[in-house]
Amino acid sequence: MPRQWNASRPSLGLLAGLVMFAVLVFLFSVLEEDDSGRERLPTATAPPADGARPPQVSALPGTDAVEQGQRPQDLLEDWADSMSEELNIPLRALEAYGYAELALERSRPECRLSWSVLAGIGAVESGHGRYGGADLDRTGRPDPPIRGVLLDGSEGIRLVRDTDGGELDGDSTYDRAVGPMQFIPSTWRTWGRDADADGESDPDDMDDAALAAAHYLCSAETDLREPEQFRDAVLRYNASGDYVQQVLNHADDYGKRSRELVRRE
Repeated sequence: MPRQWNASRPSLGLLAGLVMFAVLVFLFSVLEEDDSGRERLPTATAPPADGARPPQVSALPGTDAVEQGQRPQDLLEDWADSMSEELNIPLRALEAYGYAELALERSRPECRLSWSVLAGIGAVESGHGRYGGADLDRTGRPDPPIRGVLLDGSEGIRLVRDTDGGELDGDSTYDRAVGPMQFIPSTWRTWGRDADADGESDPDDMDDAALAAAHYLCSAETDLREPEQFRDAVLRYNASGDYVQQVLNHADDYGKRSRELVRRE
């Protein structure tokens, strides 16, 4: 006679299945977070495609700023103008990204930074300075200025108490991210740059912000053409797996499309 199913006692196979399921759930939770509780990314497989190279400019020095009175848009205007509309990146933003690539090629060639990575960050952070209906003016500053959410520790928000007396972000209690590349004041204090040699390091200035972002990404012994190092560099900018994937997607798209535009010419 066939053995009857005893509904009050699970079979050994079922018990084994439940144990295996519990083990998998545990392992998944361990893989999802590292020791600091930060989300862990899956292993990176490839860096984004490099963008079409900006022209080499003899006037560009190997320092953080162009010669006094020469701004990046004067040096890279034709290059940026040839791609700005089709890539949907404002001309002033694209000039700033291209200049930052050239500057880092002089000062940190081993980092192998492409402007397309900066464009990926700029797209996610502020739509290249257009967040909230802003437009980049002729100096590369969003009008109106872009400010991030109040970092007051409310649900889902990081707590960052004021570090600049409200000088950059306008709040003397908590910090906010500032400008088109969304630097918090304490980070800007370390990495801020004067890319256009106007005597001011200004996170609201796309030229300055793009160059600061370039130095920040290349702050460690970094080669952005190595997948894991690319991932880690973008995580330094924003410790989120979703963020890294968005930057990667934008950067790869800009790189491929810009190179295609060059091939058509």
